[in-house]
Amino acid sequence: MSFAHTVLGLLENGPAHGYDLKRVYDQHFGQDRPLHYGQVYAALARLLKKGLIEVAGTEQGDGPERKRYAITDSGVTDLHTWLGTPEAPQQYLQSTLYTKVVLALLAGRPAADVLEVQRSAHLKSMRELTRRKTEGDLAEHLICDHALFHLEADLRWLELTAARLDELATEVNR
Repeated sequence: MSFAHTVLGLLENGPAHGYDLKRVYDQHFGQDRPLHYGQVYAALARLLKKGLIEVAGTEQGDGPERKRYAITDSGVTDLHTWLGTPEAPQQYLQSTLYTKVVLALLAGRPAADVLEVQRSAHLKSMRELTRRKTEGDLAEHLICDHALFHLEADLRWLELTAARLDELATEVNR
């Protein structure tokens, strides 16, 4: 996800201060990784430099001057293009897990143990995501469902690989 484009999307709703952008981001997207203020202001500086946002006003407060940022017409166009561009599907053609299985086989280690440890970790993660779904709102449900579907696909791969482990060992050790 492009954080800068997320900022543009948040600014499309109206001008905002950096701390407001962080708060709204964390509310909608930061469940697992809240932003640092430095990330927000670094993104704002890059967007300002590219002409995708502008300073819409400044306010004096108790501390430093606070700037309010607004999206420009160029920013709206850039955001529109980004929203309409599909994300490249992630094809984990050579995952770290596959590498671990092959290395275990090459070294004569029990590759089934590698798969079982990973399976246990996936199941633990799935239980946590399922718990989060019961306590969350619709956004939390959708985020957790996305992660759960990916973990389910990984589990299918783990089971398939475990079933083919002897065949893979033969191919790897030729």
